Amino acid sequence: MKGNQQSINNNGFKTKRYSENQFFNIIIPVLGALIVFLSYSLYIKLRSNDAGDFNIKKKPIPSTVQVEVLNGCGVSGVADKMTSFLRSHGFDVVQIGNYISYDVEKSIVIDRTGNLINAIRVADSLGINRKNVIQQVNNNYLLDVSLIIGKDFSSLKPYQ
Repeated sequence: MKGNQQSINNNGFKTKRYSENQFFNIIIPVLGALIVFLSYSLYIKLRSNDAGDFNIKKKPIPSTVQVEVLNGCGVSGVADKMTSFLRSHGFDVVQIGNYISYDVEKSIVIDRTGNLINAIRVADSLGINRKNVIQQVNNNYLLDVSLIIGKDFSSLKPYQ
């Protein structure tokens, strides 16, 4: 009989010859090796995400802080002067406008992304007291920090 022929065993069932099963005899070790490889890859991936692993690549802090400058004192030109000052100090002012009121006494820096260090950098560069740095995380904002210029603007660094 040839390799592709079938024979009937003692129970009356058709059986295939060894040559027809060679494909399965080859594919089973290949699939086994693939499963071992994928399992090892998963293990390495999960291990590298472990908090105790010191080889974790942390997301770098962006060097450019995106800032919104809002005039809260009502004095014309203040937002433009603050914008020029911030840009000259490496900040990316992406929006300039008026605040909802002009009754803001002290200038405020608001962290919008949960990265308070960026708001502190803005406050320090302008000479704003760190007590006036607050967090209001809002994922709808596409910027890092909001600056609301208060009536104390003349005591800030751009005016000194």
